[in-house]
Amino acid sequence: MSLSTARSFLSEAGYGEQELDANSALMELDKGLRSGKLGEQCEAVVLFPKLFQKYPFPILINSAFLKLADIFRLGNNFLRLCVLKVTQQSEKHLEKILNVDEFVKRVFSVIHSNDPVARAITIRMLGSLASIIPDRKNAHHSIRQSLDSHDNVEVEAAIFAAASFSAQSKDFSAGICNKISEMIQGLDTPVDLKLKLIPMLQHMHHDASLASSSRELLQQLVTSYPSTPMVIVTLHTFTQLAASSLIDIPKQLQLLLQYLKDDPRRAVKKLAIQDLKLLSKKAPHLWTRENTQALCECALSSPYNSLKLGMLSVLSILSETIAIKQYFNSGTGPSVHPRLSDLVKLAQECCYHSNLAVAAHGVTVLANITISCPEKDMVQLEQDTVMGVESLLMLCSQDESPSAQITLKTALTSLVKLLKSRPHLSQSAVEFLLGQLHSSCDSSRVLMCHALAAIASQLPVLGEGMLGDLVDLYRVASHSSTDKQQELLVSLATVVFVASQSSLSAEVKTVIKQQLENVANGWTVYRIARQASRMGCHEFSSELYQSLRTRVASEHFYFWLNSLKEFSQAEQCLNGLEDRDYSAAMSAIAEALRSYQKGIASLTAASTPLSPLTFQCEFVKLRIDTLQALSQLICTCNSLKTSPPPAIATTIALTSGNELQRCGRISMQMKVSMDEFRNLAARYADLYQSSFDADYATLRNVELQQQSCLLVSHVIEALILDPQSASFQEYGTLGSVQTESEYERRMMSVFNRVLEEVEGLSKKHPPVSYLHTGCLCDAVISLLKVPLSFQRYFFQKLQSTSIKLALSPSPRTPSEPIPVQNNQQLTLKVEGVVQHGSTPGLFRKIQSVCLNVSSTLQSKTGPDYKIPLDSKTNDIEQRVEPHNDYFSTPFLLNFSILGTHTVTVEASVVDESGIEWKTGPKTTVSVKSLEDPYSQQLRHQQQQQQQQPGPQPAPQRSVYARFQ
Repeated sequence: MSLSTARSFLSEAGYGEQELDANSALMELDKGLRSGKLGEQCEAVVLFPKLFQKYPFPILINSAFLKLADIFRLGNNFLRLCVLKVTQQSEKHLEKILNVDEFVKRVFSVIHSNDPVARAITIRMLGSLASIIPDRKNAHHSIRQSLDSHDNVEVEAAIFAAASFSAQSKDFSAGICNKISEMIQGLDTPVDLKLKLIPMLQHMHHDASLASSSRELLQQLVTSYPSTPMVIVTLHTFTQLAASSLIDIPKQLQLLLQYLKDDPRRAVKKLAIQDLKLLSKKAPHLWTRENTQALCECALSSPYNSLKLGMLSVLSILSETIAIKQYFNSGTGPSVHPRLSDLVKLAQECCYHSNLAVAAHGVTVLANITISCPEKDMVQLEQDTVMGVESLLMLCSQDESPSAQITLKTALTSLVKLLKSRPHLSQSAVEFLLGQLHSSCDSSRVLMCHALAAIASQLPVLGEGMLGDLVDLYRVASHSSTDKQQELLVSLATVVFVASQSSLSAEVKTVIKQQLENVANGWTVYRIARQASRMGCHEFSSELYQSLRTRVASEHFYFWLNSLKEFSQAEQCLNGLEDRDYSAAMSAIAEALRSYQKGIASLTAASTPLSPLTFQCEFVKLRIDTLQALSQLICTCNSLKTSPPPAIATTIALTSGNELQRCGRISMQMKVSMDEFRNLAARYADLYQSSFDADYATLRNVELQQQSCLLVSHVIEALILDPQSASFQEYGTLGSVQTESEYERRMMSVFNRVLEEVEGLSKKHPPVSYLHTGCLCDAVISLLKVPLSFQRYFFQKLQSTSIKLALSPSPRTPSEPIPVQNNQQLTLKVEGVVQHGSTPGLFRKIQSVCLNVSSTLQSKTGPDYKIPLDSKTNDIEQRVEPHNDYFSTPFLLNFSILGTHTVTVEASVVDESGIEWKTGPKTTVSVKSLEDPYSQQLRHQQQQQQQQPGPQPAPQRSVYARFQ
């Protein structure tokens, strides 16, 4: 087998292909390493990062790095350089090396070479390993020696290694600081070498005295060496040191502002602006009013657009933080009216600047000031902001250049944020955007449509006014099949769906379909159908899915589109429900359930091992069970008419002491129904907890489904089962929750209305009457009339996070149990790797991993001794924080009962907010508890003694006995 085979091992296995194990891949690479051809050796070395990525567990990584260390020790300089690059690419796997001493020993042997290039590569290799060997004295000594070398390559390598060790080791940074200072201040050190040595001082932040001495040295260098390169490097190192040590940030701000104001060199000013931007992100709360004012004055007086742009970018970052409040609410001296401040003057001046990027930052600053200053006399400032945004939109909307589109996006983002905090400005802004849509270029139209959709989501009342203009624009929107035209069709359709609020007229459908038939490709049609499903326009989405089913090349895609069509048809069945028409509601639910059952069968057929569609299947199953529970509740309410309480129900209630008996059989049915809805709510909560990668809108949607089930169970309890103790206090804040979507707004409205009706009815009438059952059925119909929204995570997974577990000891074969003696404890080591997709941490990040280990006895092989209960089963939970996406922790398990035990290891993750998510995976391993030899020997002796009869007299010896 050749290296091409190893490459195929390490490539992603497609559907139906079997992945080969890590040992096979390592063996193939090892063959390449032992090849006599240099090319094959190099190719094998550079394949190791893929091996680490595919099999990221310590046993393999340790073996692989030891093989690489051998190549480093025995190979030529080019091979050493390849090993160095692999080590630097695999930095997060270095801590998984188990035999660190042996690995470093093999690498370090090259340091004694007579070849300065080999020594330089070795020094760089040691610097790359600084995270796992921060306090190795022989490495420290070698770096010090190499700093004194006469070979430039070796000195540069030593500088790299010294910087790496300084960042990791307090002892090394304290020991090397004086030497670095001497070299920087020494007259025999070349200037270019000083420029490389100075950045090392940014790592001298391990204690206050070290940081203080480094800061004093940098201060001397700034004044002693006024050349441009030296000032730039020194100032930037100054800033990095201050950002790490934190206590010197105010002083550093003053120093940077001083250079920005007084130094005439543009390169120094640009560096000062760059560092100010860094500190504005790092510590905006440390910016005083004087700092911000000095920056404004510099921006007002600067004649250069590039410098003004940089200073405005700093101010736009600060304007989104607490620094803007500190600027306007200064405790010292009289506060200045916002419109009269230099910051506002600067922003107003820049809004109409000829440079688009400067104008975009001016608009951002002005909008953020308007949002953060809620004074009553801000009307003029609001008008200034809107005029600035509109003028910039008008300027950029007809320009297709990338800079104009970036500026347009910035301006629209600022406008949406402003309208969210100042809703009274929305009407005029929407009219302006609709007017601009007709004369703008396609790429600008797409961005404007996104802004209109965001505004309409915040203020649905504006949607109806948009619809006419949007439909007129859709008629003439597309005349070609370019990518921009396709994007425009999707964006315009999205705004139409938001504006129509899930009730599309026949005219709107006809216009959209006509355009889709003319120029749209299949992917565009699917995206529009997906948006229709998200916005609740299920009849239209069903027609689009129907047209797409036969246009795909895979049967999995066919079944996926067919399931979406069935789900849309199912939801469409519930669209025409009328209040108090309970029989029609029952028929509609039955029809919807038929479509849902067809859809779930297609959805199951669409799933593959690589795409199991777990969330989609569980969400649809819950929807089916919810509809069945709602249908059963309506039947139960109707049973009051078909099977009313018997005449002796009151007597039965008095004799039994149970007031619910007064209502007849309906009370027991209602209790069953209430338990069913609580069970559904618990299942929705489990689905929520298992959806770590879902976006916020999807999670909110699942939460609303859970709340609707809890609401129905609460209404049953409040109206029928226990009206005296039912409380409405915990639901009193539903109306004040900030809603983000039309679906959420409708659901919250239904929740509030149902609660008000139930509260009024429960106080007036005792249970159970037709008023109570009618109120329950009306609540069910109200919930069903809100069109279900299929959110993004149902169609698209933007974040992907998974955990891979490895247990040791592990059995030789999966069916073979691990043997352990019952008087000993088993140490189970759990290792895990967190694997991410293309956008890790987009919605939430993993703070720690929660591991739960439990064991259950499957079969007993020995007698049941009297053993305390706590030793019969293991149930241990431990949290561990992953480092470089790797975690490891041991568990001590007790198996005192003889027999076969199943050990289950389940992982869940805890995000940065402290919320636990049941992501899995769950791994099981069998353990066989064996009796220890000493106890076994004692037991056999006891059994032999029990089997022997009582003591018999010793036989008398006779002369004949010896011959018998």
